[in-house]
Amino acid sequence: MPHTAARRRLRGDVDRAVGFSPDGPAPILPSTPASTPGSTPANPTVGLSAEAFERLRGVVPRVADEAVTTIMREVPSYAGPFSDAMGQRIRVAVQMALMNLLELARVGSGTDPAKPIAPSTAAAYELGRGEARSGRSMDALLAAYRVGARVAWRGLSREAVAHGVGAQALGGFAELVFAYIDALSGASLAGHADELASAGRARERYRERLALLLIQGAEETELAAAARRAEWTSPRTLTAVLLPDEQVAGMLGVLDSQALYLALDPATLGDQPIGAGLRRGAATRAGRQPPEATGDEPLLGVLLVPNASGADRERLLRHLDGRAAVLGPERPWAQARASFERAERARRTLPRPPLRGVLDTDACLPQLLLTADPDVLEDLRAQALAPLTELRPSVRGRLEETLRSWLLHHGRRELIATDLFVHPQTVRYRMGQLRELFGARLDDPQEVLRLTLALALAGPTAPATALPGPKVAALAAPERG
Repeated sequence: MPHTAARRRLRGDVDRAVGFSPDGPAPILPSTPASTPGSTPANPTVGLSAEAFERLRGVVPRVADEAVTTIMREVPSYAGPFSDAMGQRIRVAVQMALMNLLELARVGSGTDPAKPIAPSTAAAYELGRGEARSGRSMDALLAAYRVGARVAWRGLSREAVAHGVGAQALGGFAELVFAYIDALSGASLAGHADELASAGRARERYRERLALLLIQGAEETELAAAARRAEWTSPRTLTAVLLPDEQVAGMLGVLDSQALYLALDPATLGDQPIGAGLRRGAATRAGRQPPEATGDEPLLGVLLVPNASGADRERLLRHLDGRAAVLGPERPWAQARASFERAERARRTLPRPPLRGVLDTDACLPQLLLTADPDVLEDLRAQALAPLTELRPSVRGRLEETLRSWLLHHGRRELIATDLFVHPQTVRYRMGQLRELFGARLDDPQEVLRLTLALALAGPTAPATALPGPKVAALAAPERG
């Protein structure tokens, strides 16, 4: 049946509103928040007599039926849910609302008007929450209130006039009817807003959980279930971005609403499973919370950005500039862990660009490859550069940078001189020293490969490990140029 789901949701909302429970006693209805606009109508002097009250109470079922029938005709959204057995429960709720109105009119001035209408405003609050849970705006419910007020006033005023209620009391009653509807509308609006806020917070937590599962590398079936709970449509790809958590709020405003976010304590990364360092971050789409971290480093914000390729990646790089961010590679959405791990390794091992620039891992692939195993790189350097071991650090540094430039520029002296800011004759002199130290190894392709890998990353010169011998001392003489 097309209206089954809507009927089921509304049945639950009305049951809570009228206190119906098939399994036990009626629940105590919650009070509408005191801050709800219009939750307590003004109490004009009406003071219905006992006789008028009883006569009006007698027509309440008929007026309630007429109100529900008119709402079903004039507000199509409620035509299905108001039919059949569900319609009877709604009629009970409308009757309760009308009885509370009459009770308010009977007590007259001098009584707290909030007391007689508390059950009705609580019911209206729940109906507003139900509309939000159903994914509907408040338009239909507010229209139903307006239609109900019109029909109720017509039916009750007709009966009141027929039984001699005076003009002054009738005018006060009219004012009370519409103030009462305003109070119900305000309570429903508050319930709708509160439910949306609560659902937004819950959705945010579900999405935070999904982000954690993604960077932990959970199975795709688990990821798909988490995505459904978070009401998140999986994109083609995700790209991890790491940045100081205080920078995240500024990025959330420019990213797609499907971007995922969580905050991690960097002090725990590497020592514990990912997620042990999960913290409540400073940035959320709904507000801000005070950050907390266990170490000296501030919280690390993690963003998983959907479909950031081509021009979108370039745009993302521009937005990240000046935020000290690290940008991982684009990966299929269920493999976001690979993007996170590369970004995290780059954050830990590579030098950072000046002026809080972006460290783009796609532009650092050689460095990432060569630093993947620091022990292997250190052993390779020790073997390949063994002929330089006995040189003084300053001499070794000059020869290393010359050899590196010679390898990268294929021996072209003018380019090497430009690269090193020296005279070409200085290059010639240094290369003579290097050939004396390395001999035929500089002509062996395998040795050239080892030297290229060993010197690919420009860095500080390793300290000398032996006293210089006679041959080395001769090479350490001042340069001629």
